[in-house]
Amino acid sequence: MVTMLLGSRLARSRMARGVALHVRGGTAVLLRNAVVHRSNLLLFLSGLVEPFLYLLSLGIGMGELVGRIPYGGGTVSYPVFVAPAMLAAAAMTGAVTESTYNFFAKLKFMKLYDSMIATPVTPLGIALGELAWAILRGAVYAGFFVVVMTVMGLSPSWWVIAALPAAVLIGLAFAAAGLAFCTYLRSWQDFDYVTVGLFLLFLFSGTFAPLDAYPGWISAAVAATPLYHGVSLVRGLSTGAVSVGLLWHVAYLAALTVVGLAVTNRRVRRLLTP
Repeated sequence: MVTMLLGSRLARSRMARGVALHVRGGTAVLLRNAVVHRSNLLLFLSGLVEPFLYLLSLGIGMGELVGRIPYGGGTVSYPVFVAPAMLAAAAMTGAVTESTYNFFAKLKFMKLYDSMIATPVTPLGIALGELAWAILRGAVYAGFFVVVMTVMGLSPSWWVIAALPAAVLIGLAFAAAGLAFCTYLRSWQDFDYVTVGLFLLFLFSGTFAPLDAYPGWISAAVAATPLYHGVSLVRGLSTGAVSVGLLWHVAYLAALTVVGLAVTNRRVRRLLTP
């Protein structure tokens, strides 16, 4: 009995040390990224431009032609409908940019992680650090959009405060998926898949039209996309259409995060360990 208790304590102690090692490594990677980008803030913030311009041109410009559309048991103006989608898209853009293009350059060309792995930084620590940095970038974009929506009167509910952590969850899910996908890319030409995929998600995830506006199988395909769940979550919060159904979107994004991080850990370990 005593031997079993000692063995159990030893196992828990080893697990705790392993978790601490991964966290310390991830923190080191996060701080390294912060130092590198400190002198290049304009590049860091560049991903804010495109969703903001779409908000001004389509959300507000075309909103004068569209008028009000049905949503949440009532009607909302078109800019109010589109603005949360641009918030979700901004979080996605920031997270994916950091977890694909920048991660790929460090992994394949700079060989940065090959030197990191010679230190106490573990493959999972690398994944956690890059994930945290991508989330930070997505959170900055999301915070900017929350402020813009509030100033422009595009967030009629106080639930918009919860839209910021929701956008962080979107960034977390897309960053984990982006890191996992990036480990399978072979060259810069493969980033055409990333560009096309992001553009399709941006256009066909309920961003500019409600789900029931899509016909048949297209509607089902849209409802299966991760950005649709992110848009639906943020839109429900920003407009005050809060219900238990929003938890389904949270669960979807959380599951995508877990799967993406698990794949990233396995792939990074395989790529960096001789």
